[in-house]
Amino acid sequence: MTRPGVRSALSKNITRSALSIALSMCVAGGVQAQSAVGSIFGTGQPGSTIAIQSPQTGVSRSATAAADGRFTFSQLPPGKYVITADGVTREVEVKVGSGSQVLLGSQAKTLDRIEVVGARAFNPIDVSSVESTTVFTAEQMVSLPVASDVSSVALLAPGAVRGDSGLGAGNLASFGGSSVAENGYYINGFDVTNMRTFLSFANVPFQGIGQLQIKTGGYGAEYGRSLGGIVSIVTKAGSNDWHYGGSVEWAPDWGAAAGKNVRERDPDASDPLYQYRSDDQFDSTIYSAYASGPIVKDRLFFFAMVEGRQETEDNFYALTSRRVSDTTPQGLVKLDWYINDSNLVEFTGIYNQAKTKYRTYEYATDANGDNRYNVGRHEVPIEQYEMENGGKVGILKYTGYFTDNFTLSAQYGYLSNLIDSRLPANPAGGECPWAYSFGLTTSTVDRYIGCNPGTISTIADLNAEPDEDIRKAFRVDGEWVLGDHRLRFGVDQENYESSHRGQTYAGGINWAYYLVPGNSVATGAFAGQPGRTVNGQLVPRGALYARSRVYQTSSSSYENTNSAFYLEDNWQVTENFLAVLGLRGEKFENKNGDGIAWVESDYKLAPRLGFSWDVLGDASLKLFGTAGRYYIPVATNSSIRATGAESTVSSWYFVNGWSEADGTPVGQGAQIGATQANGSLVAPNPASVASTNLSPMYQDEVILGGQLQLTENWMAGVRMIRREVKSGMDDTCTTNPWIDWAADNGFTDFDPSSVPSCYFLNPGNDVTLNVDLNGDGEVELATLPASYLGLPEYRRIHTALEFFWERTGEKFNFQGSYTFARTRGNVEGYVNSTLEQEDPGLTQDFDHRLFTDGTYGPTPNDRQHTLKLFGAYNLTPEWQFGGNLVLQSGRPVNCQGYIPLDDIPQPDQGSLT
Repeated sequence: MTRPGVRSALSKNITRSALSIALSMCVAGGVQAQSAVGSIFGTGQPGSTIAIQSPQTGVSRSATAAADGRFTFSQLPPGKYVITADGVTREVEVKVGSGSQVLLGSQAKTLDRIEVVGARAFNPIDVSSVESTTVFTAEQMVSLPVASDVSSVALLAPGAVRGDSGLGAGNLASFGGSSVAENGYYINGFDVTNMRTFLSFANVPFQGIGQLQIKTGGYGAEYGRSLGGIVSIVTKAGSNDWHYGGSVEWAPDWGAAAGKNVRERDPDASDPLYQYRSDDQFDSTIYSAYASGPIVKDRLFFFAMVEGRQETEDNFYALTSRRVSDTTPQGLVKLDWYINDSNLVEFTGIYNQAKTKYRTYEYATDANGDNRYNVGRHEVPIEQYEMENGGKVGILKYTGYFTDNFTLSAQYGYLSNLIDSRLPANPAGGECPWAYSFGLTTSTVDRYIGCNPGTISTIADLNAEPDEDIRKAFRVDGEWVLGDHRLRFGVDQENYESSHRGQTYAGGINWAYYLVPGNSVATGAFAGQPGRTVNGQLVPRGALYARSRVYQTSSSSYENTNSAFYLEDNWQVTENFLAVLGLRGEKFENKNGDGIAWVESDYKLAPRLGFSWDVLGDASLKLFGTAGRYYIPVATNSSIRATGAESTVSSWYFVNGWSEADGTPVGQGAQIGATQANGSLVAPNPASVASTNLSPMYQDEVILGGQLQLTENWMAGVRMIRREVKSGMDDTCTTNPWIDWAADNGFTDFDPSSVPSCYFLNPGNDVTLNVDLNGDGEVELATLPASYLGLPEYRRIHTALEFFWERTGEKFNFQGSYTFARTRGNVEGYVNSTLEQEDPGLTQDFDHRLFTDGTYGPTPNDRQHTLKLFGAYNLTPEWQFGGNLVLQSGRPVNCQGYIPLDDIPQPDQGSLT
């Protein structure tokens, strides 16, 4: 993500003329598939020919007004258009996911020209939309003093609050009480959400963003896989005019306040500082250059830009320090090919792979060889390595305008994303066995042996590729106008593959060396005899022996397939009343490393309903409402954690000693007892890690609101929102309920070890798993009633009252919102901010029934009062000043403690210890 900086390029004001009743801009249109396009609609003389043309590309289209005078141009790329009919000409700008209403009938004939361009209003009244949406153009984003990253702009939307700094990039938005891992992100209509954790998305150079749309609720049937909000980016595009330029953002460390140290309470501590921050530094310079124009006039256009950066962060700790630097450029290319006025092909290419350099140091000791604390500068180098993240995005889209009333588009997208790929793959010393002597002189590790420094216990599996996510997705969207009905329909499918590199012990093996003391007395099978019991054998006093242990977690690829269809009718019931009747079907499938589904659902139906009432018929007073159901898929990280395999193989040998060079045994003798193997690299049975009746997580939402045009320049509105999670999903880690149920039902030979350590369920519901009921090694499906688990139902309820307003004018534009909100529940959502757990659906919230005691209350993203004010003033055509203010009540304080374990029988007591 881009760091905050100081823009070097000054914003220029764009002249605006007053908005007339003959034209209104819709910032939130419910008729645009995936919000990469917009539309123009309105009324003219019945039977008249309506023509539009883009002055930027020269492309033109025409339509015939219906018997009632209505006309529509849908699936339009954002930008300016000139519309002409019966000698009347208008100029209008189409925004992403928006409809621009133009009246060309007799009431508008006295108007020669109306112009609305990018830097004017933020959210005027839109009687054609039922969604809760905010749109920012590139000009608006430049005019506001916010950090140059997508999340910072999205946080300006009403109802959005900043999530915990320990989750994702630290500035992700929470919408409507959801966790920060429940949003959807799109670039030019292509889903770029990180399906591994839902905590990031594909980055695009910020100066390449043409428009940014934030949907905070009530969105249409074409959207799914989100319980929070939708953030949709449309990149800039080329035109018949040549443009080029650049920008520089500079954030020197001296312009920021110094970090504060946290001192130890113990005045006699060797290091008086608990956290050392005062000497930390961060310097950033981000620069970009772009060019755009025609390759073939009126037909083929390009936009290209490159963004470079020089960022350095220095962190100083008690005994060590670290420098992190990034100089990796990013790039964007957008091509638009208008084959003719009825056929458009678009290509978007993004390169966002970053290579970050890490250098670690330690402080030199003093003259006496003692440690020096909190030195505040880099001294003795320890290690240097690089981390690669990010990758490439490619999007190809076709749009066909086949008739005045029928439009069809098809899109294919590809995304690759490396995740913390380390170069070199393992640290220095990682090729050496992890070896140490144990208990020779103390009861713990005496010393580490060989070339492994002892701090490297596990390393990456060098036989596997680095962690990487690959998304391949396609979608088809159509729109068909039949009289008063605008029918929208579509299908989409996403195939997401997450590769995971397993772990092994450093050097492939762990060696631990033991010496049996001369006074040792055995326990266990040889109790009372001189010596020590080792792996079921008696080892004599004075003997030196070693334990070898080979550990490995599986390296594999895990696939998700998410499919959906939608149907929606935007029905103009009367001239002033619009009804939206939509239905979306969602289907999810998660596979383990062997390609076998462990979470699978048939199509889940999600209705989407809404209305918009233009009360006075002049777009000055609007009442609206929505009701809908929203589903979210299971993250691939859950597949990795739940269905991944691990194996540990241990053996014991008599030895004569060890090699100081590499820690391996010298004079390895007879083996002591049999080899012990725990686990395997075979993926567990899917019905053993997730309840076979597992349902996807979903949420129901209701919104009611209204907007009023107060004056020519002022608008105000209000929204009432209620969201409730109806079915949640998480894991639990308890075996005792199965033991109790088996005893109550006569399964005296039940094998508790057949129950996985953790398994997925819908809290508060029965669980059906494959377990060994008869102790014969054969598993069969059994249903554990919810009463045995004692878990409450998954609960999260968000209610809010939002007031929002705006002023538009030639000199001064201003927008604000006040939100009173309450989010209550026994769980935050897919992630846990209090513990900063980033594993979606794998938090500790439902690991045991005792963890749920007293948990119902305000959730971490419950900010009851939020006031936002932002706007811009144009002093001259060359100078513009912007302001941004956010006042917000604090985050709830959640108590964390320890539960009593004395009354919990085994094996749960051991697993909770």
